[in-house]
Amino acid sequence: MTVAPPALVGGILSTDAYQLTMAQLYHRMGLHERPVRFEHLFRSYPDYGTHAAGYCIAAGLAPFVDWARSAAATDADVAALRSHRGRTGERLFTDDFCAWFATASFADLRIAAVPEGRVVHPNTPVVAVEGSLASAQLVETALLNQLGFATLVATKASRAVAAARGRPVVEFGMRRAQGRGADAASRAAVVGGALSTSHAAVAYQLGLTPSGTHAHSMVQAFIALGEGELGAFEAYADVYPDDCLLLVDTVNTLESGLPNAIRVFERLARAGHRPVGIRLDSGDLAHLAVQSSRELDAAGFADASIVISSQLDEMAIWQITEQIVAEARPTGQDPDHVIGRLVFGVGSRLATSHGAPSLDAVYKLVAIERDGGWTPTMKVSDAATKVLNPGRKRLWRVSDGAGIATADVMSTADEELTPGSDLVLHHHGRDDVSRTVAAAAWSTAEDLHLPVLDQQEIVYPGGGEALADLGEASRRREADLAATAPGVRRIINPHVHHVSITEELFRTKQELIARMT
Repeated sequence: MTVAPPALVGGILSTDAYQLTMAQLYHRMGLHERPVRFEHLFRSYPDYGTHAAGYCIAAGLAPFVDWARSAAATDADVAALRSHRGRTGERLFTDDFCAWFATASFADLRIAAVPEGRVVHPNTPVVAVEGSLASAQLVETALLNQLGFATLVATKASRAVAAARGRPVVEFGMRRAQGRGADAASRAAVVGGALSTSHAAVAYQLGLTPSGTHAHSMVQAFIALGEGELGAFEAYADVYPDDCLLLVDTVNTLESGLPNAIRVFERLARAGHRPVGIRLDSGDLAHLAVQSSRELDAAGFADASIVISSQLDEMAIWQITEQIVAEARPTGQDPDHVIGRLVFGVGSRLATSHGAPSLDAVYKLVAIERDGGWTPTMKVSDAATKVLNPGRKRLWRVSDGAGIATADVMSTADEELTPGSDLVLHHHGRDDVSRTVAAAAWSTAEDLHLPVLDQQEIVYPGGGEALADLGEASRRREADLAATAPGVRRIINPHVHHVSITEELFRTKQELIARMT
């Protein structure tokens, strides 16, 4: 077996082989330039085994757009296709297709999408791609690869932030992430609400300050050299007097690490510096946080932070904060004060979307140009919820008078959802479930799709800088979550957000099913 040269990886050939075989077939049949529409959606929320999400956070769009704008066939790509042999030993890709592929790019595509940071739900088109059949088909694998994983991590981060009761969450997971997936994970964690990341390159690239202190190995080295834990802390404080955050659990947290840290903090304070705090990375983290908070207060460091790490996720954070509430009061401490000084360093369980490592995402053909107009198309399945909603569509978020989202609604491309009238809705996947939303029960309908890319020109409102602005993405996330029903946001056993289709789209779907079956 030969290994592909690195120049091929990450380019237009970073795709599934069946995209290439389909592209050649379309080229052979003269269909490769036929206008089509594909839609990207996911079928279910992440299920972590003991708990499941009730919403997702869209992420990964800006990096994907950067890739789609730059990806184009190279001489090495074409040579790789020419070297491909079928079962008989003959070349699989012909000269005429290779000549076409040499010009291949995604320059003709038009993309609309739900912006990064927004709350999204299953079975709704998060991204819509229109363009020539061959180009729109070839972009599938990269789109699913880049958006699916980023959405998982952003969702996990958002849930961790919710469990943290307003305290900062920092992503610490690069060392245990899957290869270059760490880059996407660190960025997506920020989309999901993380304050920063320990991944220095990503943090600098995003205009953030990387987060981190020191490892146990630093303390171990000083102990082995006869300087002891205190010597290690003093050395660190000498180098970083105004950024001193000490990891205190290398020897014994309460009997050694914390007392030594306080001694160093007192020396810093006498010299006019203010220490940042301590980090706890093992043991009963909630109990240690309560005890450490009491000792730091007694020493005059009531504003020192306590960073907690070690296999955290939303459930662990929730349990830690609940335990602190139970343990702090009997010691005479205010639980809000203890929790208020915490910072949560969430590592491998965030950067790998632990428990739900893949998103059940798909990319489906929903319409194709025929006789000068758009013809809807769909996949029919024995599973009712997998039957595709056909045609060019719009995605709306319907909210009540209090601004709380009550349903995500798919309509035909020509429909407008105008408040003031009753709204007849059908279940997105079951033809036997429908309801009427009275005019008084809904007050707004927001079109969730924004234009993103048109023939390699970024047409997103505000341009490329706005598309990549993670501060805006985080603010969108906060606004959307505030407008999401509390039961849907719940960490355990969330309510189901309604996803529906309009009466007109329902009729289109039923007519197409009747013709196909």
